[in-house]
Parts: sequence; structure tokens; C-alpha cells
Amino acid sequence: MHLRISMLCAMDVGEAAGALAAIFAELYLRLYQRIDPRVWRPSQEALLVLQHLASTGPLTVTEAARHLDRSQAAVSELITRLVRRGLLAKMADERDRRRHLVWLTDEGLELLRRTHQVLSLELVEAALGRMTSRERGELIQHLRTLLEATGCEPGIQP
Repeated sequence: MHLRISMLCAMDVGEAAGALAAIFAELYLRLYQRIDPRVWRPSQEALLVLQHLASTGPLTVTEAARHLDRSQAAVSELITRLVRRGLLAKMADERDRRRHLVWLTDEGLELLRRTHQVLSLELVEAALGRMTSRERGELIQHLRTLLEATGCEPGIQP
């Protein structure tokens, strides 16, 4: 499967795209984060609420229901379950003590982080440990170059 550098440089864009897609698929199969089926996972709707709060900041149940286009009763019930699980907390609005806001707890933020983590850090670390520091640096730089070439703002820090 290893191609010589001269062969790689001779590829046209279509061939390079096919090679990258094949390599990416293989990397994903080898490095994806396996999820223990015995561990509780939130529903898609619960994740939607957590992600929405993470992007908007604290909201009242009414505001969350309006933003999510769900009934207030359904959102209130879901938020109550997430509070019981320790993923959300209710707090009084400092500007109006009659209003209560819901916000992510540290556990809720950690759950979102783990949910968005596609690759197993342990498997990636093991693979990177088999490379020289120069190879690791070049790999990261080339992946950043590819990410920048998409024209989208990357979500990682340099």
C-alpha cells in the first residue's frame, strides 16, 4: 500500500482525492472511538438541547422551547431529566429572580466534548508514538494545510 513519493507527486487531483479518501476511511476504521454499549448515552433530542445551550448560553425553559420549536412541556420534562442526570443545572436569573435559567454543568460540557470526539485519543496516541517527532510535526502541518484548503475556519488551535 505504500507508494513512492515520486508516484504520489505524479498523481492528478482526482487520483490524490481517491487516495486520500481511501486512507481516511482506513484510518477511521482503525482509530475511531469505541463506545461501551453498557454506558448510558443521551438521546438525540437531549444532545440537541445540550448543544443548543452550549452555543446560546443559559436560557429559560420557555426560551429553550421556542428556540427548539418544541412544546414547553416536552422541553421542561427533558430538562428535568437532564438536571437529574447532573448534566444541567437550574439557577435564578440575576436580573429577575422570578425567572430560572438552565445551563450546562461541568458534566454536561464533558459529555458534549466526548460526544464530539470521533477518534480514540488512546489509539491515536499509540500510533503517533510509533512515529518520530519530525514525522508527527509534518503530519499535523499537512493536515492543517488540508483543513485550510477547505476554505472553512478551522475549529482547532495552532
